[in-house]
Amino acid sequence: MDSLSPKQKFVNVLLLSFSFMLVFTGFQTCGMVEETVLNSYTNQTSGDGSSAFKGDGYTSLAIMYTVFAFANWLAPSVVSIIGPKLSMAIGAATYVLYLASFIKPLTGTLYAGSVLIGFGGAILWTGQGNFLTINSTKETMARNSGLFWAILQSSFLIGNLYVFFAWKGVETITDKQRIPLFIGLTAVSAIGIFCMLFLTNTPKTQTTGNDEDDKIIDATAQTENDDAALLDSHAPQSKAQEAYKALVESFQLFKTRDMALLSVTFFYTGLELTFFSGVYSTSVGATKQFGSDSDKLVGLVGIMIGIGEIVGGLIFGIFGKKTIKYGRDPIVLFGGFAHILVFFLIFLNLPADAPISSAGTMDTGYITPNSTLAIFCGFILGFCDACFITQCYSIIGGTYPDQSAAAFALFMFSQCLAAAIGFFYSSYLTLPYQLLILVVFDFAGMITFVVVERGLQYRDRVANSYPDIPS
Repeated sequence: MDSLSPKQKFVNVLLLSFSFMLVFTGFQTCGMVEETVLNSYTNQTSGDGSSAFKGDGYTSLAIMYTVFAFANWLAPSVVSIIGPKLSMAIGAATYVLYLASFIKPLTGTLYAGSVLIGFGGAILWTGQGNFLTINSTKETMARNSGLFWAILQSSFLIGNLYVFFAWKGVETITDKQRIPLFIGLTAVSAIGIFCMLFLTNTPKTQTTGNDEDDKIIDATAQTENDDAALLDSHAPQSKAQEAYKALVESFQLFKTRDMALLSVTFFYTGLELTFFSGVYSTSVGATKQFGSDSDKLVGLVGIMIGIGEIVGGLIFGIFGKKTIKYGRDPIVLFGGFAHILVFFLIFLNLPADAPISSAGTMDTGYITPNSTLAIFCGFILGFCDACFITQCYSIIGGTYPDQSAAAFALFMFSQCLAAAIGFFYSSYLTLPYQLLILVVFDFAGMITFVVVERGLQYRDRVANSYPDIPS
């Protein structure tokens, strides 16, 4: 039985959330403006029509998420060896280095940083999922994941507020705008790492090594402490054994029916992550029909995405117990159908070539581009993302408490693989084709999530009706 009280665990969750908010204030803002910033830098450094800088924002993000995806297979082993707290600190440090590379962009450092942050991101998020599960119970997982997501996504506000005011009336992003922004973002992210050092590790518990005896011990611990942790520790093993076990566990879990179905939903979250965090803001900035302040709208759209994420996270955090009672699938279905509606509005509002026009476009969509509609769509994109992510966190933490590191790593693998694919095709496909891909996977992701959630509800009912029958 662990020695942390429910209050200490909740403080851990809050500190974890604020640490991530600071780290991702830098990265989220960078993702929103990266393509715009690098396109401007390439145009500025072009002398005789050629540029010494050949970096591309979409390519950088595609490399990052490709490495991120496959590094997730090794991340549980790293977390099992050094623990979630140190894993998160080391992973976050790679984000700081990546942000620093934008102070003076170089093609080599941009792509090297993309590889580095791919590895760092894998152990950061696997450690986060493991740490959040350790400090949660089945009853508090939905609340904690909702609060974590709401606080994390307020990172959209800080950097994007700066962009909104500092870039007002700016048509081309110069050193004067870029350097102060990225110095500030790098410093804020570094403060987030410092905050992680104050997280309290949860002591490991001792078990017998026998599954049946461990169940008796777990049941006794549950009786003694209603807030017993979701994550049970296992008998002491060598670091090498722990690392190997974590890797094998990941492969075995990936082959299960429920995880295979959930991977479709996870894959969709990666595609829509690509769209709202990079493609949509870039498309708004490239739509010159918005006027001279089109780049400023990038910041405002980012702010509204953040507000949507925060509202969604808070709602699902506050009503987390009701979510568990009535099921997670209604929230995912609502988010999925709202996504389809907002994709249609974006299709009408923005020109088809906006995502791939590095110099901007004067074309229009099916209606004259409307800045208010663009901002509103940003809010809905953020809210719908919160619908999916909070419920994915809840179903993972509640269904795989003893395999949380492996389960969260597989979630990140599917999501990051999709994000990598999304950023690769974002450089070539026009907006209508990108939106069509999102709609197809949106439907698929909703269906597979509902199938898994209904199956879990059925098994819970059977277990409650016939407690003597093994589930």
